Amino acid sequence: MHQRKGKNILLYFFLLCLVASINNNQFISIKFEEVKDVNVLGLGQRDNQSLLTEIKNLNLNNLFFINENQINNLISSNNLVQDYEIFKRYPSTLDINIKKTKFLAKINHKKEIFLVGANGKLSNNNQNNNSLPFIFGKPKIHEFLNFKEIIDHSELSYEKVKNLYFYPSGRWDIELKDNRIIKLSSYFDKHTLNFVLDFLQNKNFKNTKVVDARINNQIIIND
Repeated sequence: MHQRKGKNILLYFFLLCLVASINNNQFISIKFEEVKDVNVLGLGQRDNQSLLTEIKNLNLNNLFFINENQINNLISSNNLVQDYEIFKRYPSTLDINIKKTKFLAKINHKKEIFLVGANGKLSNNNQNNNSLPFIFGKPKIHEFLNFKEIIDHSELSYEKVKNLYFYPSGRWDIELKDNRIIKLSSYFDKHTLNFVLDFLQNKNFKNTKVVDARINNQIIIND
């Protein structure tokens, strides 16, 4: 999260007050303009409006003395947010630019289907994401994200993954969109995946449906 703060402007304002020799009674009489406009961008029209409503329900007061922690906590708690920036446009406008998280997979959680975001949070499955892999099993989100990172560093395109299977032992199977299955150990790395891909590209094994790579530097085929 990145935020541009108005501390410099606030400092300049008080310096101006001192230079102008404003006495205490005059200073007390100064009224700061309240926040009039809040703009939220990046989540899509419906979700932008939903977050905007929540922010407006906060006691925003004015830009000089705005409660930044309240806003930060509210935005950070939104499961759709990956990153964000807040810009204060004086005298009375607040702009919030959001980077929406990327959905990586679907998973069954407490008998409901959720989307797994790159931010490590689960979101309601209310969008058309039929192309996303489905995760079978009950991995912790960080276990899946670590697994996904290994895939991203290998030569295997995540776009070719149809389903993922997680086992209590901590290992994974990958089902590709051509229905071939790759069995992996709990300690596999990108070199294991690259080794399997080289094997699958061999024309002699183009009809192989199950590739067992659970033993280091070995492949067992099961047709």
